[in-house]
Amino acid sequence: MRFSVLASGSSGNAIYVENEEHAFLVDAGLSGRKIDELLTSIDRNNKKLSGILVTHEHSDHIKGLGIVARKYQVPIYANVKTWKAMDHLVGKIPLDQRFHFDMETVKTFGSLDIQSFAVSHDAADPMFYVFHENGRKLVLITDTGYVSDRMKGYIQGADSYIFESNHDVGMLQMCRYPWSIKRRILSDVGHVSNEDAAVAMSEVVEEKPTRIYLSHLSKDNNMKDLARMSVTQTLKSCGIVTGEFLNLYDTDTNKATKLVTV
Repeated sequence: MRFSVLASGSSGNAIYVENEEHAFLVDAGLSGRKIDELLTSIDRNNKKLSGILVTHEHSDHIKGLGIVARKYQVPIYANVKTWKAMDHLVGKIPLDQRFHFDMETVKTFGSLDIQSFAVSHDAADPMFYVFHENGRKLVLITDTGYVSDRMKGYIQGADSYIFESNHDVGMLQMCRYPWSIKRRILSDVGHVSNEDAAVAMSEVVEEKPTRIYLSHLSKDNNMKDLARMSVTQTLKSCGIVTGEFLNLYDTDTNKATKLVTV
């Protein structure tokens, strides 16, 4: 199983996951042209996609969904409430490309099992995914206001994580955003901060080689170096030293991460 974070941030999100038989996008929150460009940069393309898994209907996750689906006849998977919420946003999708992926269920594609789980975000029915193959585990978790014990049960002990580290609380409090937006981001249905993300990481990682990709960083209220430093320091305070069994990696808004094996 291999993956690349094609893009991550408030301006657009897309993640590529493949094994020997299947290839998936999780979300398509950029233009169709940009998604093509990012896949080409990792020597892949949309023509071989087995499906697009949708997490929720916000535009930074579905901007290019309809375009890619129609151009390449790609199946789309989403839960019922998300389909209803995004139907008018993605254009006409043929019935034979529309599939339901219910909350907290598992779909199997050959040797690859994909498990959905609920997160806490201000969308119709937001959910993220865990990929399992041959005892290896890849977790995708962003766009959540907090990480509940139930979520931790799903994401415990993964080999690789794409984990939200959205904002620095001090930067958010001092920024130009209206208070209503600040309150929304800081709420239980907003986004997790660097420190809160790190505390959750400390409670789910196991003592084995683990990659964590810090993702969905706010362009206004975070920076890569700051996120990495805050997460590193908080993990250390929780008894985990990065660089031993756990390593942190950056993601970008318009540059794909290297395709790596889980």
